[in-house]
Amino acid sequence: MKVRDCLVSAPGKAILHGEHAVVHGKVALAVSLNRRTYLHLKATSDGTVCINLPNIDTFLCWNLSELKQLLEAGQRLDFDLLKRLRDFMGLTNGNLDTSNMATLTFLYIYMSLFGSGELPSLKVSVWSELPTGAGLGSSAAYSVCLAAALLCASGAIPAPLKEWDHTCRWHQEDLELINSWAFQGEMIIHGNPSGVDNTVGTWGGMLRFLAGKIIPLSRVPLIRILLTNTKVPRSTKVLVARVKDRINKFPPIMIPVLDTVDAVSSTCEKVLTEMTREPITGEHYNTLEELIDINQHLLNVMGVGHPALDMVCRVTLAKGLHSKLTGAGGGGCGITLLRPETDSAIIQSTMQDLKDCGFDCWETSIGGPGFNKVSCFNGDFALNRNDEI
Repeated sequence: MKVRDCLVSAPGKAILHGEHAVVHGKVALAVSLNRRTYLHLKATSDGTVCINLPNIDTFLCWNLSELKQLLEAGQRLDFDLLKRLRDFMGLTNGNLDTSNMATLTFLYIYMSLFGSGELPSLKVSVWSELPTGAGLGSSAAYSVCLAAALLCASGAIPAPLKEWDHTCRWHQEDLELINSWAFQGEMIIHGNPSGVDNTVGTWGGMLRFLAGKIIPLSRVPLIRILLTNTKVPRSTKVLVARVKDRINKFPPIMIPVLDTVDAVSSTCEKVLTEMTREPITGEHYNTLEELIDINQHLLNVMGVGHPALDMVCRVTLAKGLHSKLTGAGGGGCGITLLRPETDSAIIQSTMQDLKDCGFDCWETSIGGPGFNKVSCFNGDFALNRNDEI
């Protein structure tokens, strides 16, 4: 089988509004984050399959003959294969770290897609602008890139890129296939994912999540933000339980809070939709800023704030900018809205102030494109340390 080299990318994701309330049947808005993961797939001829993950210091190779023996052990390429792969890699529940889960996901998708025929010799290199474990959809962006590149390499989806093109997008049915395989990757990594992260990574833009239903919104404006990683570790499971306990303890207080968060999400969706249909005005941004402030206070009421996130809000507000946590809270990341007229000097000084607090900070945007193929080519591609972010 001839495998064509390709370079693909997929975005991260941020929750704009609806954190925690979504667990209790309220609307959440998830948006693509223009911090991306990139994957280069290169055909080789040495009888091995290799994965290179420089962000997490992982480089592994396997002989195709060893992998073929796993396929011969059974017929169904599903979780029976997953169990065989875990045994092959010597994995137990106690050593399922980021590197092991990423490797397991790669091997599972690779062998599922190629297992009915000849296993191709290839090397996959993945590098990312997304920090791991920060609630920014890094694992989903990885899974989307893996699924797309391997589906293309296997011939399951076409490679429509012309030699003179620089980017391309597949048809709807191809994107749905990519998304379904990416969701399987997320299931391997997380167990019971919602499907939001991989859907954002595939289609980009913004989607509405309510009661298990994911509805992509056709058009959203591209909005600039600051993304700040406080680097404070947190447990989503613990924070979700904390909110639940508070709701059970104070239902007359907390149920209206959830309803208000729901209204914030719906109002924000309405404003963003208006921004795609009429000239964008300062009033649109005024409303978005107010909604950010309201939601941040509500999240603190739920008990998922953190002093580091409060610091992000104070530092940015001192420059006239409005911030909120994104994701589970309790640390993690925050987003800061940037108006179109915000002076670059203000942005740079704010970023420096946040870095002086010990945080990581990037200027980026939300609402941009999802998965795309950056290039397809037959020549060599060199991944050097300058490409590893």
